[in-house]
Amino acid sequence: MYRSHRAHPANGSSRNFAGHESLEDDNALREDELKGKVTALKSLSIDIGTEVREHNRYLRDVDDTFDSTSGLLGKSINNVLKLARSGSRYHLLYLFLFCLFVFFVLWLRL
Repeated sequence: MYRSHRAHPANGSSRNFAGHESLEDDNALREDELKGKVTALKSLSIDIGTEVREHNRYLRDVDDTFDSTSGLLGKSINNVLKLARSGSRYHLLYLFLFCLFVFFVLWLRL
């Protein structure tokens, strides 16, 4: 039956061609929309990757800072314990007040 329509161009083959052309235009439009969406998704995924790398670097820096701070704090605690064992109570009081002062100043700055 399809062959009979192809054999007679006056039977609507021009209408079929126009319908086919309309479908092609529709497909081209949708293809362009899809390309735009794919480009937007690609850009978004690149931005997410960049953001993840920046956050990972920041977390590594924070981890390094915490490690160095814990080492410094451990040394300070050992020094305080040595001072407490030595029997000099006023030095311990002065050290404690100095530590409070330093923490207070740091707290005000941050």
